[in-house]
Amino acid sequence: MDGSQDKTLNFRNKEFHCCASLTMSIIGGKWKTVILYHLIEKALRYSELRKKIPKVTERTLSLQLKALESDGLIKRKVYTSKPPLKVEYSLTDFGKSAIPLIQTIANWGDFVASNYSE
Repeated sequence: MDGSQDKTLNFRNKEFHCCASLTMSIIGGKWKTVILYHLIEKALRYSELRKKIPKVTERTLSLQLKALESDGLIKRKVYTSKPPLKVEYSLTDFGKSAIPLIQTIANWGDFVASNYSE
């Protein structure tokens, strides 16, 4: 957290000059953190995620899931043994390393709602 060190951080062939910008590039945006939050407890199917996040569009959810998978935070498992096709999303070990961060963000949201809502 010491700003006196000017070092470049690399992640997935991208350079970042600040650890916070690297973090936000991975989990930032309106839906990524919400998706990760819902995957903390257990793996979920696409339709289950849609029910838990009703305001997200199908296209946006699909794009955000692909981005999280590409960055290595979630894994997508396809079950093809019997129709209909079943796809499940879960946190990878790398994704699980973000649980304390996601939980802190959620706790702060509860704090704000309890203390600063009008």
